Amino acid sequence: MGQIGNNDEGLLVKRLKSGDLNAFNQLFHLYSSRLYHFGYGYLKSKAEAEELVQETFCRIWEHKNDLKEEFQFKSYLFTIAFNQIKKQFRSKALLNKYMALVASVSTEDAQTQDDVNYPSLKKLVDRLVDEMPEKRKAVFIKSRYEGKSAIDIASEMNISKSTVENHLNQALRYLRNNLREEHVAGGLFFFLFLQ
Repeated sequence: MGQIGNNDEGLLVKRLKSGDLNAFNQLFHLYSSRLYHFGYGYLKSKAEAEELVQETFCRIWEHKNDLKEEFQFKSYLFTIAFNQIKKQFRSKALLNKYMALVASVSTEDAQTQDDVNYPSLKKLVDRLVDEMPEKRKAVFIKSRYEGKSAIDIASEMNISKSTVENHLNQALRYLRNNLREEHVAGGLFFFLFLQ
């Protein structure tokens, strides 16, 4: 893989900002292999490492207007990739923890085992989220599904940080109450996935 000078890289980033697909392709060829090996080192899966490369470069393209020529592109690229890896680890860890708890449910209580069902609980949560007022739903999705901070959400939605936190608290209270009413396993789901 050939090296590229900082000036040349800055020029490619500048061209990318203006929507130059050729510049994007050059940056992809420069960094995709290193990014793949970086991802594989954490994920230990070829398919997931390849997906990481694709997802990272998709984000680069989607947010090309936000690129700053004075910042090192490589650092920005690998920061995006690392954040994606962290999100993936968090999802996997929570799912593994959930499945371990499912496995530990007493075999004598078949009804409880039937209730502790991730897809049905996820469907229930999705329905409850969909029933929320629009702004509250948007805040919840950005916070819990997209992993955005209260400050980022406030800026994005043009509301105050305290308003974001208020919406989020109400959303969580609403989910907690409804999940507990539905079944015991709902409380378990809430504890693991939504806090």
